[in-house]
Amino acid sequence: MNTVAENIADTTGQAAHKAEDLRSPGRFLVSAMLAGAFIAAGEVLLLTALSPFAATHAPALKLLEGAVFPIALTMVMVAGAQLFTSTVMVMLIGALAGRTGWKDMLWAWAATLFGNLAGTMIFAAMVHASGVTSTAPAKAMLAEMLSGKNALAGGQLFWRAVLCNMLVCLAVWMFGRVRGSGARILVLWLPVLVFVAAGFEHCVANMSLYGIGIMEGEATFGELARNLLYTVPGNIVGGGLLVGAVYWYVSGARRKRPEPEPETDWSYTVEMAANRG
Repeated sequence: MNTVAENIADTTGQAAHKAEDLRSPGRFLVSAMLAGAFIAAGEVLLLTALSPFAATHAPALKLLEGAVFPIALTMVMVAGAQLFTSTVMVMLIGALAGRTGWKDMLWAWAATLFGNLAGTMIFAAMVHASGVTSTAPAKAMLAEMLSGKNALAGGQLFWRAVLCNMLVCLAVWMFGRVRGSGARILVLWLPVLVFVAAGFEHCVANMSLYGIGIMEGEATFGELARNLLYTVPGNIVGGGLLVGAVYWYVSGARRKRPEPEPETDWSYTVEMAANRG
């Protein structure tokens, strides 16, 4: 198992890699769109596989949702894609460590958020065309889930988002510490199970759910915008501050100072230029 300090070093390397990837915005956005689609696939799984349990008001429904939804984050981490909620943690650690800039962090956050949204909407359109979420049980479960989210006050959405991304980024943080595919999948699964079963708020999962709802006529873009207004900042606080910043501090890492540029010998430079002339 990696130490906390080793994991910080690995994470700052990931941040530098993401900052480098931003120089190819097309490829970066496609990777973010893939992450949005993977998360949306988890929501589709809930609606299609668990809607019969929702119709009977099964007591264990929340636990079943928590048991199956982590497949979404597993696909993101194992296949490789740019997910906003984990990028929040990675890029903040990179900025705190001085490996990447604050501007890199903000651009990465914005690009992943936009790409995730585009990916969820495209995937939702394809799912709607397939008809798998248009069945009566799936639409009833979808409507009930959206109604529950719309009924939450702004403060409730914010704090549920804080708690959600604290758990999601904790899963990603532990994924980096352990070795072996089995252990990595397990540490992804457990925190996500908690956040889903507890009813916390993940902004990209909500993009997916509202996207499907919009396609099925059960939600509006205004309802999605209201949800993201509170869940995006909450996810930033939960994953960035409560996991990223906390573990950077716990590791004892120091901010890397940029190395001063070497002094230029102007007399030598002028002489060389004269010789070339």
